[in-house]
Amino acid sequence: MTQRSAQAGNRQAEKIHLWDLPLRLFHWLLVVAVTAAIITAKIGGEWMVWHGRAGLAIVGLLAFRLTWGIVGSTTARFAHFAPRPSSLRAYLKGQWQGVGHNPLGALAVFLLLGLLIAQVLTGLFANDDIDFNGPWFSLVDKDLSDRLTGLHHSLSNMLLALLGLHVAAILFYLIAKKNNLILPMLTGTKKLATNPGEKHEPAGWRALIVSIAVALLAIYASAKTDWTAPSLSARIDTPTLPQKITR
Repeated sequence: MTQRSAQAGNRQAEKIHLWDLPLRLFHWLLVVAVTAAIITAKIGGEWMVWHGRAGLAIVGLLAFRLTWGIVGSTTARFAHFAPRPSSLRAYLKGQWQGVGHNPLGALAVFLLLGLLIAQVLTGLFANDDIDFNGPWFSLVDKDLSDRLTGLHHSLSNMLLALLGLHVAAILFYLIAKKNNLILPMLTGTKKLATNPGEKHEPAGWRALIVSIAVALLAIYASAKTDWTAPSLSARIDTPTLPQKITR
């Protein structure tokens, strides 16, 4: 018996907890926030206020995911599913065996997160030349804001393309490979062949509290428009009472 067949024989099909609740909530809230941001940007006008709010929600969600990717449960950690050349080669040859994101899926996750981070960062400095400015618009000059606005629009087209590929991949796995990727993101569980030694370590409450705190701090920092101290000329001096004159 070869080593590969021996390993396959040791793998048992069982229902495992694949995605934790915080990760699932992040995923679906991000779907809602990104959809809202895209729709409000297309409508424009008064809806740009809601576009900005959706952007701030995405900032908080991304900050949560980056933190959860370090302190979260096993399958949520970046170190667990970070794609490597060896794992990509094994997956393309049909030899990859693992729990969680496959190497190509993991690569898509990192690309999507990176693109969203660039998108929200440029959006903080953007403007529409009418009446909407990003929260950090005043921190840069108009020329730089215009360039970042152009980049923000270009990134949105790339984001739409990547999201389209993401949906297409889900449909391909569902129809061609009979592998439903949506259901586990709803229930958190999936029946998979696992090694007896493989363990799924859940994250504790401290990790969740830290991740939420980082998300709230990121939203606050992104929404803050005045990062400079007021100038001396802008300060209002408190009037002083006349001193009592003694004779």
